[in-house]
Amino acid sequence: MNVISGGAPSPGASRPPLPAGERIEVRVTPRSFGETMRADIWWLQPLLVFLGLTTFIVYSTWAAFQGKNYYVGNYISPFYSPEILGNSPHSWFGAKPAWWPGWLIFSPALLVLWAPGGFRLTCYYYRGAYYKAFWADPPACTVGEPRKTYWGERSFPLIMQNVHRYFLYLAVLFLIVLSVDVWKAAWFPNGFGIGVGTIVLAINVVLLGHAFALTPA
Repeated sequence: MNVISGGAPSPGASRPPLPAGERIEVRVTPRSFGETMRADIWWLQPLLVFLGLTTFIVYSTWAAFQGKNYYVGNYISPFYSPEILGNSPHSWFGAKPAWWPGWLIFSPALLVLWAPGGFRLTCYYYRGAYYKAFWADPPACTVGEPRKTYWGERSFPLIMQNVHRYFLYLAVLFLIVLSVDVWKAAWFPNGFGIGVGTIVLAINVVLLGHAFALTPA
């Protein structure tokens, strides 16, 4: 329920001022879930985002846990870079250590993906995308949502989104590492060259750098 107090009207208003001390009570009825006056296919965009992000999450999870087929020659998958421990020539500190528990899954990607994953999970663009697509919060502008209250990002668990700025600092380091990977991907046994893998890795860095440049600290 909104309350309008008496006093002078706002600039451009056509109504006369209310007598001082008087109030008008305006009752606003919340829309039910999915209710809207929009005539367009507003549900298409959140649906496509949902399908796209779900596909990416499934694929990236599979790619990260398999722990193999992530390098060839001077190329290494961005999912596995930097390779802190692993069996490829790109590994910084050698192969999987002997003390690694046998029951614990080992994949070089799992040692590093938490950082870029945290950056993406908490960035403003992705928040807007998965809030709408997965939580229907709201599903689209002027469309009713399933919840009746709004606490914002000032309470648990969404207050954790504020760690974004710290993941941003880590993302800078990853951007440097991936840029070095592009340089290495341009050197072959017979000298300098540009292959399809070199171009793909370079495009990845350019797009990540663009996204980084648009992200406020």
